Amino acid sequence: MQIVLSRKKKRRIRFFRFMIRSLLLALILSGLFILGLLSYTRMQGPPPIQVSETTVLYGADGSVIGEDHGGQNRYWVSFDNISSYVSDATVSIEDRKFYEHFGFDPWRIGGAIIANIKAGSSAQGASTITQQYARNLYLTHEKTWSRKWNELMYSLRLEMNYSKEEILEGYLNTVYYGHGAYGIEAASTFFYNKSASDLSLAEAAMLAGIPKGPSYYSPIIDFDRAKARQELILTSMVENGYLTAAEAETAKAEKLVFKEAEAEATEVIGPYFQDVITSQLTTLLDLSEDELETGGYHIYTTLDPKMQKEAEHWVQEEMPDSDLQTSLVAIDPKTGGVRAMVGGVNYAESSYNRATQSKREPGSTIKPLLYYEALQHGFTAASTFMSEPTEFTYDEGRQTYSPDNFNHHYANDFITMQQALAVSDNIFAIKTHLFIGPDKLVDLAQVLGLGQFNNVPSLALGSEAVSLLDLTNSYVPFANNGLFGEPQFIEKVEDAEGTILYEQGPDLKPTLDPTSTFLMTEMMTGMFDPALNGYTTVTGNSVVPLLHRPVAGKSGSTPYDSWMVGFTPQLVTGIWVGHDRDKKLDQLSEGPISKKIWANFTEHALEGKLKLPFHEPGGVVQVEVDPQSGLLANDACPGGVSMFFKAGTEPTSSCSTPEEEEKLEEQKQEKERFIDRFKKWFGQDDH
Repeated sequence: MQIVLSRKKKRRIRFFRFMIRSLLLALILSGLFILGLLSYTRMQGPPPIQVSETTVLYGADGSVIGEDHGGQNRYWVSFDNISSYVSDATVSIEDRKFYEHFGFDPWRIGGAIIANIKAGSSAQGASTITQQYARNLYLTHEKTWSRKWNELMYSLRLEMNYSKEEILEGYLNTVYYGHGAYGIEAASTFFYNKSASDLSLAEAAMLAGIPKGPSYYSPIIDFDRAKARQELILTSMVENGYLTAAEAETAKAEKLVFKEAEAEATEVIGPYFQDVITSQLTTLLDLSEDELETGGYHIYTTLDPKMQKEAEHWVQEEMPDSDLQTSLVAIDPKTGGVRAMVGGVNYAESSYNRATQSKREPGSTIKPLLYYEALQHGFTAASTFMSEPTEFTYDEGRQTYSPDNFNHHYANDFITMQQALAVSDNIFAIKTHLFIGPDKLVDLAQVLGLGQFNNVPSLALGSEAVSLLDLTNSYVPFANNGLFGEPQFIEKVEDAEGTILYEQGPDLKPTLDPTSTFLMTEMMTGMFDPALNGYTTVTGNSVVPLLHRPVAGKSGSTPYDSWMVGFTPQLVTGIWVGHDRDKKLDQLSEGPISKKIWANFTEHALEGKLKLPFHEPGGVVQVEVDPQSGLLANDACPGGVSMFFKAGTEPTSSCSTPEEEEKLEEQKQEKERFIDRFKKWFGQDDH
């Protein structure tokens, strides 16, 4: 009997030793496995933590004019700019041992495994904050064992390479809070219209409860359910030592005020303008459109939201309900910054930008460039040509050109360049063009960014196609003492961390002669001066009642297009009106629309701004001149208009009365008779 008991005892001892050895072996193997796993994850290095962030566009006044987020509205904020209530509440309800574990909680995982085996599925989760962050960054939300394993591996890599604060910052910036808001900053803005740094304890606890079920626990969808979860979180914060019971009770009693429900998409201001921004930045930063939209960039633009709204308003106000289209560009001549842009009547119906992508013949809006060159080659505002039907010969006599004035109206007399511009006389323009040499306008057009034009007589009447943006920008030197540069859309671009990737200041350079640009500007005020009415009215006559500040400009038309480019010292604005297809304009009803849009926009966009005169340089003089003859006005030809000249080029002769002209004619005849007698006396008679 004793022998049997001894054998049983020995077997138990051997079994016990086996179990001890097995346990030790298991512990050693587990330790080696964990050590190998940690070494492997450490060797893998830090996983990328870049996530899509909302790219924000700002107007010139610093306001937000648009956002791109690729479906995930997210603004990344540093841990220091997140209320501590948010992090404390999140840790309390999501992962109370967050600061103790290495990315996963074995006890929670074990419990979840047992529960899932009993349920016959993987329905219950036990993810830590680190695991949830890993899932948000790299994985899907499918509930499979392979996804869980990958989640664990990424969690270890995060823990091995980033601090707890960095991981919690990442989690709070990536977790979904519903209503299109990803990250705590987007959620705080959506629900409370405030930054995450300004959240109260009650507000933070309410937001911390949403990620468990963004639709189920949204206070906007079901406030009572969300309120119950908020109170649960506040209680857990007391249990975990983050709050006192009194603080929790005060927070539970706080009345929460939510932002009024509104469209989730931020209003897009200037969509055509923003398309230009996207096009430029994809080239400048070598990015795809998707990368630009979700890269968290801060793009500071030149657009003025107030002016943009005025532009869109007056387009809608003046354009008829038809297939007629329009475009508008407004540029600050002091900086070259584009302040407003409209590329069509309705962006939703057509994103085709007629301000930048369409090229049309500009008609008479090209004439200020022509007459600037004339001023540079000896002409003055008082220079005269005959306005009459004319056939021009060119190409060494091989070709002829017979342009018409609008509605076939002619002075059939001499008129000054000032009046010719104001009434848009075509014959005067062609004569000037051919007199100074067609190459002069070709060269100037290229200098001002309009492209390479053909050297033909019709160029003086705008026969070469241009874009509205380029044409409007070519007027900038007239409003800014001869300074010119490329139109500017972007002032600065920063990445999500605030690093400046691109920056551009005003880049205008002296290009045209300041004196001649001023003289040209003063000539362009003439289209709004009824004193220059002659054989026809000035082209801006219909909008004169709408204007209440010094303005200058030039209109133009073709059978298919209506143009108006005008300016003040603060703003240069161009308008085009026409059809997308080859369809002629009704010049009576549709032709004046461009001028109406321009006049109304200019007045309202500059409302409250100083009514500045155009800068007058030194070395110019102002005299009263008869607009027909170009002579100094007096009682013989009253109704003179003020014209500016370079000092020394102003007219010195005055108009004559009929009696004075008869006397001059008699003196001329007497002089001719004296010369004849003189020749006869010295035997030089031709007979």
